[in-house]
Amino acid sequence: MSEARLVDIGKSVSARLKRAPGMQIVSGIGFEVYLLQNFLSARDCGGLITMIDADRKPSTVLSTDNDPTFRTSESCDLDRWNPFVESIDTRICALMGLKPRQGETLQGQRYAVGQQFKAHHDYFHRDQSYWEDENSRGGQRCWTAMIYLDQPAAGGDTWFSSAGFRVTPRTGMLLAWNNMDKSGKPNPQALHESVPVTAGVKNIVTKWYRERFWF
Repeated sequence: MSEARLVDIGKSVSARLKRAPGMQIVSGIGFEVYLLQNFLSARDCGGLITMIDADRKPSTVLSTDNDPTFRTSESCDLDRWNPFVESIDTRICALMGLKPRQGETLQGQRYAVGQQFKAHHDYFHRDQSYWEDENSRGGQRCWTAMIYLDQPAAGGDTWFSSAGFRVTPRTGMLLAWNNMDKSGKPNPQALHESVPVTAGVKNIVTKWYRERFWF
């Protein structure tokens, strides 16, 4: 049942994104990726950066791996009921065609020089200890929507190593991808990392969507 639902979600979101004006479709890399320039204005990006700066803390991971260098960024969950944040959240959901309750709280992330997030998948691995809890909180993560809020002077690319695809941050650009394959199973080609920033700072916001309502 879960895989059939994930297939349906994938088809619905893909069809909607393909109809969006200005959408760039990335093909031939083994999973579905979409790019939309100038999704947010410079003013919107600046407002989100201010909120991230005010509330950022060391980022955490679900994995039981104790590698202290795995994710070295800072992050925060933005107040989804703040009118400004809610307006951004609503725009992302409208673009994706997904219900707001399927989306996790919008997370802000900041990468200073040397900070990184090593290769990982956004989907949940069912053989991990966290799966039972996450399954009860909305199930599998199906889609990811990420927005770059600024451009570091150097480094900070999003690198999909298995697919051989790299995205360089551009202010206001939205990057979205399907974490599932055509059969509704987790797609290993969606492996990605945030390579270390080597000059300047990178700020992003990330929205993860579940197969069911998240709570």
